[in-house]
Amino acid sequence: MIELDEGALAAADAAGWLHPSHQALVHQQDWLRMLAPRAVGGGELPLPEVVRLEERIAAADGSLGWVVTLCAGAGWFAGFLDPALAREILATPNVCIAGSGAPTGYANVQDDGFAITGRWEYASGAPMATHFTLNAILRADGEVLRDDEGQPSIRAFIVPAALVTHEASWGTTGMRASASHAYHLHGARVPASHGFAIDAAHATADGPLYRFPFMALAYVTLAANLLGMAGRFVALALPLMAQRRQHSTGVPVIEVASVARLVENLQTTLATDRAAFYAALDQGWEDVLCETPPDAAALKDTSLRLVATCRAAVDCLYPYCGLQAARDDTAINRVWRDFHTATQHLLLLPD
Repeated sequence: MIELDEGALAAADAAGWLHPSHQALVHQQDWLRMLAPRAVGGGELPLPEVVRLEERIAAADGSLGWVVTLCAGAGWFAGFLDPALAREILATPNVCIAGSGAPTGYANVQDDGFAITGRWEYASGAPMATHFTLNAILRADGEVLRDDEGQPSIRAFIVPAALVTHEASWGTTGMRASASHAYHLHGARVPASHGFAIDAAHATADGPLYRFPFMALAYVTLAANLLGMAGRFVALALPLMAQRRQHSTGVPVIEVASVARLVENLQTTLATDRAAFYAALDQGWEDVLCETPPDAAALKDTSLRLVATCRAAVDCLYPYCGLQAARDDTAINRVWRDFHTATQHLLLLPD
């Protein structure tokens, strides 16, 4: 259990960025290096350990969990960089790698590297980022380069924050303190070594963590955040449901038979799907340790089933919580806003 001061959380929500004490906690715990290779200065923690930690952080605060998850995930890319560059980046004081996966810019091939221009959205943790990652479409002499299937060639890059222009674009209902702003590059020149490919065949670090499929890693880490937020919402909702009374009988809402059954069913389903999620993750990790490809489809399906269960738990309990849940200065309302903003991530949309 990670305990954070409610006053600091409310202040961060109002300010639109993590409270200084929470930023300090992130760096003190070295959470942003935990997925980077040990050989270049990272923690290289086992993925199941990281995912369980991310659930706990998100339960303490959705924005904090999201920033840690996305920026630590970008730190995982160090396992695909030239080791000398990765070591240099990870040695940066209070290193934080933010970024965006959408290929919304161009990398123009130069004799000594690339010149990158574009705009990228939703870089969680942008205000404290020391580096940014991005995907860009490759061009040479003004022409888009294409792969063997005729599709535009896309490459991932990492650039220092000094080359980036920030845009204060994040104005959402929830996850306000994640400060997931946009950023621009205008002809920024980077060496060829700053480009990289994210797949096991191109890993520059040894170890099972860098053989784990990228999309499966994305699904399990994002699902853990929704799980943490949903668990926190339920914990805040139940006391409110005990205080609120049914109009017709005066009985506490939580003691109404139909509501009690609903709560029991939701809690049982949430616990069951959480256990199935972690069982699938643990099995996937064991597979990678044994140099067997994990079942990426099963990890995706289990993650999305868990997210659907979390969504049902939050949405089914919210109507019973009263106006405390609707006031934007309460903890439960912030958690509700954070949860519903986070569920809009492209990978988490309902089938």
